[in-house]
Order: sequence, then structure tokens, then C-alpha cells
Amino acid sequence: MPIKVVPTELPEVLLIEPALFADARGSFFESFNGREFAQATGVERTFVQDNHSTSAPGVLRGLHYQLVHPQGKLLRVVRGKIFDVAVDLRRSSPRFGRWVGVTLSAEDRRQLWIPEGFGHGFAVIGGEAEVLYKTTEYRYAEHERTIRWDDPAIGITWPLTGTPILSAKDADAGRLDQAEVY
Repeated sequence: MPIKVVPTELPEVLLIEPALFADARGSFFESFNGREFAQATGVERTFVQDNHSTSAPGVLRGLHYQLVHPQGKLLRVVRGKIFDVAVDLRRSSPRFGRWVGVTLSAEDRRQLWIPEGFGHGFAVIGGEAEVLYKTTEYRYAEHERTIRWDDPAIGITWPLTGTPILSAKDADAGRLDQAEVY
């Protein structure tokens, strides 16, 4: 059974549902198969780095992007639940500044493809969360940029029950209208 691709409101951002094989012993799924990913999505990329983050309940990370050497990201959750967000940061795009958010959890095994040219962030909404993501480019700290998670010009509706826990970098981030973008 091939993977299922679910379109989002931003056509380049794709929700991926891998085929799961389960029986009385447990379950199995291919978390990534380059050939199937390319055939199902039309996206042909080489992933060069895997990242693994652990976040406490209430943590919000983002909105992050890498201006030079932009990264495409394929994310999944292996523990907990997050609300994952992509924001179109391509000034030439008719959808510039628009966002899409989806819930990803260890239980649903869904993944989100966020292509180059998009900002990314997530909020932990279910216990501690572990997130794995593949990137199409290496990390270059000097090219990392951040936009405020609560920028009213973007207007993300985060499913938060209180004030999120932020890094100093995320708390000090500027707004979209001040940001260097693609």
C-alpha cells in the first residue's frame, strides 16, 4: 500500500500518511522511502541531515527558516503531539505570509513536507514531544532567521492553553514586515 498525500491550503506543503501494517504482534511502517516519496508527491529531494528535538509541554519553537541555503523539511512526531505550522515566506508568491497548521502525533504517524522558502514552527500540545525531521540542506547558524510566532500580520491560530515557553531567540524575534525573506 503506497503512502497517501493529503493537500493543504498551501499547495506546496503536503501532509503525508504512510502505509501502516499491523497485526497482533504490533506494527510496521516505512517512515521514509525516497522512491515512494518522489512518486507520491512529485518532490525529488536529497535529504542531507536528520534532526531530533525533544520539547516539554507548552514549548513553542519558531518561526524558523534559513535564508541562505534554505531547507526543505520532512517532519514527524515519535512521542507526544504538536501543532505544526508552515508560513510562505516567498515574496513573489501569491500566498506570501499565509500559513497552514496541522496536528501531528506519534499515534497518527503523519508527516509534513515543508519545502524551501517556508518558515516553520510548532507548539507542543500533548505531553512531552519528540520530533524527527529530515532536511534538504545543512544547518548554517549564521543564516538562521526567526519571525515572531504571534505576528498579527500572519495571524496563526495556535491551539494554546496559556503563554508558550519560548527560547530567547524566539522571544526576541521580529515581525514579518521587518524580516529578510526569500
